[in-house]
Amino acid sequence: MTRPHAQPRDVFHENGEVIIDGPDGEIIAMTPEAALRTAGRLDEAALDELIARAQRSST
Repeated sequence: MTRPHAQPRDVFHENGEVIIDGPDGEIIAMTPEAALRTAGRLDEAALDELIARAQRSST
């Protein structure tokens, strides 16, 4: 696994695709449908980890 990035990525749309400007110049293109599903998964995973982090720090 790679080291986590602390900076949010830039995202824009172009020619029917959603483009994510990744680290080190990497570009990811997705259909709008795939981008929405990925966004939901990111949201859920991030919230789960923040809850887990809070639980770990309270023990």
